Amino acid sequence: MNAISVLFPYKHEGMWVFDDPDVGLRKEPFVLGIDEMINQLVKEIPKADQGFRLLFSIGPFPGYTAKLEWRRAEYGGNWCFSPQFGIEGWLCPALFKYFDKAPAELYAKAEPKNS
Repeated sequence: MNAISVLFPYKHEGMWVFDDPDVGLRKEPFVLGIDEMINQLVKEIPKADQGFRLLFSIGPFPGYTAKLEWRRAEYGGNWCFSPQFGIEGWLCPALFKYFDKAPAELYAKAEPKNS
């Protein structure tokens, strides 16, 4: 596994989704608070709804702009808290396509796709 992973979320039917053919995901939605965190994370990225680069890692990396802290498991997914945004969000079981177990912390950064 890479130390830093990357996804390219975009809006589809009004929802943030991503495709990752390497792990068999297509139009996988971000829901239950994670979508609101993404809204906040990309508010300065022009045309983010058409796609942006989302870097994420279980450890901090230079330039990360968001942190999630694990809170609890529920329905096969995991609730995380964002101290930056002051809200919780639920990461669905697709998380386990990237990690063997739910990480205690996740760090992320959103960038325009063309940078």
